[in-house]
Amino acid sequence: MAISVRDVARESGVSVGTVSNVLNRPGMVAPATVTRVTEVIERLGFVRNDAARQLRGGRSRSLGLVVLDSRNPFFMDVTHGAQQRSLDNGYSVLMGASDDSVTNETRLLDLFEEQRVAGLLISPARADLNRLWRFRESGTPVVLVDRGSGDQSFSSVSVDDVEGGRIATQHLIDVSRRRIGFVGGPIEIEQVRHRLDGAESVVAAVPGASLEIFTTKALTVLEGRAIGERIAAMPALQRPDAIFAANDLLALGVLQALVLSGKIRVPEDIALVGYDDIDFAESAVVPLTSVRQPAVEIGRTAVEVLLREAEAGSAAVREQFVFAPKLVQRASSALNPAMHRTD
Repeated sequence: MAISVRDVARESGVSVGTVSNVLNRPGMVAPATVTRVTEVIERLGFVRNDAARQLRGGRSRSLGLVVLDSRNPFFMDVTHGAQQRSLDNGYSVLMGASDDSVTNETRLLDLFEEQRVAGLLISPARADLNRLWRFRESGTPVVLVDRGSGDQSFSSVSVDDVEGGRIATQHLIDVSRRRIGFVGGPIEIEQVRHRLDGAESVVAAVPGASLEIFTTKALTVLEGRAIGERIAAMPALQRPDAIFAANDLLALGVLQALVLSGKIRVPEDIALVGYDDIDFAESAVVPLTSVRQPAVEIGRTAVEVLLREAEAGSAAVREQFVFAPKLVQRASSALNPAMHRTD
């Protein structure tokens, strides 16, 4: 059975983080502790492919990446961009998905700590960043991806989701829709909350407009389909005449349910807007209007910021990159269903 960092930590009477520092940054650890941990490593026979180099004070050539959902094409594009820029700089990317679970996220962070990653890119599952503080205090730089750092205590690369929600909802108002439905959740996810904030700001400024919130348990096609079936079953005068979904997977699920109902036309009866502009959006049975995020560029930029922070060490300046979202208008929200235009 292979000896792990946890075994070394337990035998040495220190934390996993201390063992990681002995392997990667021995200068940060008291000499007596370095000696004790090194003796345990030798006695237990703990060896990895690059362990000898790292014991001499080197660093891993891998970056850790934690996304909310690896099945979402948006995060796959972010990962693609991160991998491109990492390879350009001689690094590999170790990717894991939290599935919006704090428990899974913590397990991934523990594993990345054991792998002695040179830096961490993460789309956090919740607002509590205490675990990330501890990660950074061990000497590993951290950059938030697809969400901002409210107090700018961490570097971040994100999109202005409030503006994204605003332009999506304003578009629906501009095509003469007034009963807007918002589909998304959990609302605790910061990106979802901000997109809803943007939608609410538009509706509040338009006399006669209303916003009904359809909360989902996850940002998936299945959740969107369930909401679509619920909307299709509503009396015609009570159902929304427009839907803004918090991501494209939800929007595609809603679209599928509405089309299969056989009684609701998109966009004539219900206009539909998604978010992310994944590849499937344009090829849907009714091409989907969506708010585009530059996913690949987000991944590339996050790696660039992370490597600058790693190079600067304790002198690092926390950088905040916020990309502007862009509405891509297609048939699902057009006054003329044949309309297919990119603004």
